[in-house]
Amino acid sequence: MPCAYCIDMTISDKRLLRHLLTAVLIKLVLLSVLWWLFIRDSHVSVDPNIVGNRFGVPTSTQGASK
Repeated sequence: MPCAYCIDMTISDKRLLRHLLTAVLIKLVLLSVLWWLFIRDSHVSVDPNIVGNRFGVPTSTQGASK
């Protein structure tokens, strides 16, 4: 199904589009592989008191009366 933008495209334009799409797909695959290898199993612990101090917001203990 031809798109409205593809009607006036020359062969070099179509080749450029194919190369750009290929480059973007390769980058997405590489980023996914890097994420899978290095970041997937990383677990970050968050301390509410440290985060509250960083943002200047007082933190309260959960369940404590205000």
